[in-house]
Amino acid sequence: MKTLQQITALFLFILAIAGTAKAQNTSSETIKDWERAKVYTKEYLDAMPDSSFSFKPTPEMRSFADQMYHIADANYAFGVSATGQKSPVAMGALEKGTDKSKATVSKETLASYDFIIAGLQKLSAAQQKEKVTVFGKFEMTKELVAAKAFEHQTHHRGQTTVYLRLAGVTPPAEKLF
Repeated sequence: MKTLQQITALFLFILAIAGTAKAQNTSSETIKDWERAKVYTKEYLDAMPDSSFSFKPTPEMRSFADQMYHIADANYAFGVSATGQKSPVAMGALEKGTDKSKATVSKETLASYDFIIAGLQKLSAAQQKEKVTVFGKFEMTKELVAAKAFEHQTHHRGQTTVYLRLAGVTPPAEKLF
C-alpha cells in the first residue's frame, strides 16, 4: 500500500504536468489566434479595392491604408515588448510613410503579423510570465502584452468594417473560430 507521502508526491507531480500542459496550450492557442487574425486581416486587405485604400469616412479619420499601417506599427511595438525581438520597422514609421498602395500596405501589414507570431512561438511558458514595461509606463507580463496587442488589432480591424461598407464592399465573414 502506498504511503500518504507517496500519494502526495504523485498528486503534486500530476499537478505540475497539468500546469505545464496548460501553459503550453495557452501559448499554442494564442499563436493559433494570431494566425487566424492574420488570415482575417488579409481578407480585409483583399476585399478593399486598391482605389479605396486612401478612403477616409471623415476628413479627421485615418484612411483605410493608415488604419492597416496603424495595426502593423502597433503589432511591431507590442511585439517588441512581448517577445524581446528587435523590430525591423521604426516605431510609427509605416503610418507616416508615403506608399499607401494596396500591394505595399498588404505586404507590410501581414509582415507585422509574421513578426509577432514568430516571436510568440519562441517564448517559453516562463518567459510569458516575465514582467516588462510597455510604452514606458505600463508594467505587465509578456503574455498580457500579447493579449493587449491582439485586442488592439481586433479593434482597429473592426473599425475598417465601416470603411468597407462605405466603399460598397461586403466585409469578410467573421472568423471567431
